[in-house]
Amino acid sequence: MVVVIDNEVKAQLKEAYDYIRQNSPQNARKVISKITASISELPSNPEKYPPDKYRLDRNVSFRAYEIERFRIAYHISHPHIQIIRIRHTSREPLSY
Repeated sequence: MVVVIDNEVKAQLKEAYDYIRQNSPQNARKVISKITASISELPSNPEKYPPDKYRLDRNVSFRAYEIERFRIAYHISHPHIQIIRIRHTSREPLSY
């Protein structure tokens, strides 16, 4: 399976990096590395994480997990894993 990350999600990741970097460039690199490493592991076990509890229709092909206080939501559609959103957990969750 191939992980697909569109420009909007890349912008969300950059926004997170820029925000953390204001206080600690070292922590910004560490957090982004952990997030990207977790995303790169998804193809080996795409169903590792539970279905997204904020998904309105409870479709199990939409999944989400948290790492370093960031919530990563993704969709499994063979042969792709589409990263949908990366948001800090302190922000109000978006239903979709």
